[in-house]
Amino acid sequence: MAFDVRLCDPGDVGRLLPRALNGEFVLAPVAGERTARLIDARVPVTEPDAAVIVTTSGSTGNPKQVVLSASAIRASADAFRERFGAFSWTCVLGTQYVAGLMVQARDLLDRPHAAGRRAISIVPTQLIRALRDRSSTAELGAFDAVLVGGAAADPTLIEQARSAGIRVLTSYGMSETCGGVAFDAVPLLGADIAIADDSRVSIGGPMLFSGYRMNPELTAKTLVGGRLLTSDRGEWTTGADDRPRLRILGRIDDVIISGGVNVDLAELQRVIDARVRRSAVVVGVPDAEWGTRIVLASTSDEASLDQWRDELRPHVAPAALPRQLLVVDDFPRTHSGKLDRQRLIDQACQHSESG
Repeated sequence: MAFDVRLCDPGDVGRLLPRALNGEFVLAPVAGERTARLIDARVPVTEPDAAVIVTTSGSTGNPKQVVLSASAIRASADAFRERFGAFSWTCVLGTQYVAGLMVQARDLLDRPHAAGRRAISIVPTQLIRALRDRSSTAELGAFDAVLVGGAAADPTLIEQARSAGIRVLTSYGMSETCGGVAFDAVPLLGADIAIADDSRVSIGGPMLFSGYRMNPELTAKTLVGGRLLTSDRGEWTTGADDRPRLRILGRIDDVIISGGVNVDLAELQRVIDARVRRSAVVVGVPDAEWGTRIVLASTSDEASLDQWRDELRPHVAPAALPRQLLVVDDFPRTHSGKLDRQRLIDQACQHSESG
């Protein structure tokens, strides 16, 4: 069976989503001509029970078209409601991405049960900005739940928010899982999260996506045996209540080889965040001599490359010391607010060539 695609403005998702969940068409929220061309509404969707197409943020490459079924969207919303109860949801995220879409879906499906409880979903950048303003902090504090996801959140930021009276729930998930599958590091009922010997996280459950539209090869590589093979590395920890908790260590491609030595860029980033008082991001860039060279991007020109290396040397192995400093006006972001690592890599390559 084939389903017609209906492109829509993100602002119309709340109005059209009930019809998509009822099987009238596959809804594709788009925020620009580039995404509209990528989706190409002339080509029908063949995945069973398809309801929505969302595009990934493209933070590490080209955006992908993720097909979500009506049953997967309902399963995700139902699992969240079963654990936390129902809410009336406020949407401040772009509904062309899964986080905003699921706010609209939860609001639709929770509405008969909400009983006056209110929730909102935001990204860490929005939380940082809200905590700088007393009125915004108070506004967030009035919600019964504030989901924070879309990117890793600094534990210090979460603690600061909770100390300010904000009822934060951290979220881990992705477009391919209809958004969050673990909240405050505890998986939702039905979300079967496993960690392989190489630390790679895989996920099973009824909230998984149907496939990447018009890309069966990538779908086959990603959905294996009914499980989603993520690009994340993780480990299980135990909380104060003895419940297993998922700790994300970084991405599989965060472990690069520089000069023949494995370097965990995620761990290097954690060292910088914890021990250096300047904002910086590290990426790996292809290099003829080193295989991959480590580039440190910063919005400050206060320190030279040698100074950065001297500060980091007591805390990391020699192979993890950056070999290039890239000073930028601002860290590039995708439309969804995530750090655009690919653009940083491209800038580092261009700067090296021009230098």
